[in-house]
Amino acid sequence: MDIILVPGFWLDAASWEEVTPPLVAAGHRVHPLTLPGLESADAPRAGIGLRTHIEAVVDAMDAFEAPVVLVGHSGGGAVIHGAVDSRPDKVRRAIYVDSGPLGDGGVINDELPDDGDDVPLPPWELFEDEDLTDLDEELRARFRARAVPQPKGVAQDRQRLHDERRYDVPATVIACEFPSAMLKEMIDAGHPYVAELGRIRDVDYVDLPTGHWPQFTRPAELGAAILAAVDRTA
Repeated sequence: MDIILVPGFWLDAASWEEVTPPLVAAGHRVHPLTLPGLESADAPRAGIGLRTHIEAVVDAMDAFEAPVVLVGHSGGGAVIHGAVDSRPDKVRRAIYVDSGPLGDGGVINDELPDDGDDVPLPPWELFEDEDLTDLDEELRARFRARAVPQPKGVAQDRQRLHDERRYDVPATVIACEFPSAMLKEMIDAGHPYVAELGRIRDVDYVDLPTGHWPQFTRPAELGAAILAAVDRTA
């Protein structure tokens, strides 16, 4: 199966490199993406918005005849959900890694400090303790060395969705910072943060307790969790 992997903020295709080996070993074809504006620290980011990133994923999907599996980490979850909305018939499963689908009118995060067209990786002090679980000093240094500023428009643009067939596409949520039981309780309570997730008709939950960046803190386990979700799809 063709698996398209969409990184979260500040990261490029190489951020998946320790996650993909089990998928490749199982015979799947992996396609980690570097989204527009994330090619390098010097890449132009003016005019790049959420729709730009969604369209980049849609273009990658359209290169294949058969439906694909989409994987999105963090802010990449909003991106793959927009792609599901654009091509619901082309997605066999959407896998959200410590993320979830962003509903119509929502923004990924318009509170991150920006600098012109850029949203640089903030100081660690700006993150919650749960974000940083297992991200030791060595991993933090590696992350910061590879981080590329995120295009501001991607963080601040509103999601625009049009096709309710997106709710028929099976989804898997790999819960890291907070257990899946908490997400289910929030859905039952009608919390707006998970309103869009609650509308998806077929959702599996997998708990992978760690911080917000499991591709760094628990890459082998993340690869195994993605593989298991793909195997359920096939």
